[in-house]
Amino acid sequence: MQFTDFSLDKRLLDTLDHMGIETPTEIQQQAIPVGLSGKDLMASSKTGSGKTLAFLLPAMQRIISTRALSKKDPRVLILLPTRELANQVYGQLRLLVANTQYKAMKILGGENFNDQAKLLARDPHFVVATPGRLADHLAQHHLHLNGLELLILDEADRMLDLGFAEQLKAINKAADHKRRQTLMFSATLDHGQINDIAAELLKSPEHVDVGAGNIENLDITQRIYLADHLDHKEALLESILNNETHKQIIIFTATREDTDRLATKLAASGHKTASLSGNLKQSARNQIMDQFSRGLQKILVTTDIASRGLDLLNVSLVINFDMPKFAEEYVHRIGRTGRAGAKGDAISLVGP
Repeated sequence: MQFTDFSLDKRLLDTLDHMGIETPTEIQQQAIPVGLSGKDLMASSKTGSGKTLAFLLPAMQRIISTRALSKKDPRVLILLPTRELANQVYGQLRLLVANTQYKAMKILGGENFNDQAKLLARDPHFVVATPGRLADHLAQHHLHLNGLELLILDEADRMLDLGFAEQLKAINKAADHKRRQTLMFSATLDHGQINDIAAELLKSPEHVDVGAGNIENLDITQRIYLADHLDHKEALLESILNNETHKQIIIFTATREDTDRLATKLAASGHKTASLSGNLKQSARNQIMDQFSRGLQKILVTTDIASRGLDLLNVSLVINFDMPKFAEEYVHRIGRTGRAGAKGDAISLVGP
């Protein structure tokens, strides 16, 4: 199957060609036709499966090919659990709208509220948002969703885990009309709250389950090295970095302090290194991710803030300097490599 089989607008096909994307992944093959049909969708797929385009392409095709329900309200709202994931999706969306007259904007927590209100007043067609900040703007009547045509929830399970259930319900209520289509993506459909919220948000949805969200990605080679103590673990890490060839590397640590300490140590050893943790201001986090995605650094040392959603195709190695507390988080961490059919490596340093 090729993207031309979906009868997409030529501008979208040209953009995909420019991005070097030729063949749809399994989740794209199954989800895009449902999205294009106008039916609601409840979908699950393993990490790195290419699901972002599985909802962006139907959204773009709908906006291009149909008349708006409202001249002012956003036509498409895309909700995501974290600012980093929202920035990634917004980046892909900007590529798709680049050759069209359609406007897209992002509404994220940690950024200037009044500036966002001014942008909303310009009547964007697409809004990419985190639920908390979007709900705040709704409460202040900075936007209305009466004319919303497509509501997309990505990583809905994590939005619920982060406590956004009430905000999702408020957003759903503001856009509750018969002509709205809803696409919900989750790492797993085996999640009690997911089924509850889906019953409220979705109308007779089609179900697409490509593997399971926590299933092993066979494109990733996994290794474990045992360490006796911290110095041994750091020596193992230095040996890996000096003796193996990789495009870009993400190293996961347990705490912000470990992130800063390890990044400083690696930089002093001559490695081009950036660090990312939750105590940074949003502008600084955006700058770090932008620089890393453009290849200005080879190594990113981070906490679990970067374990989900980031679509960095040049990352060929993930190292767990500290092991995560939960198996599910391990899957999401190593899923930063081996994305969309590429091969990747994952190394875990296990010790005290």
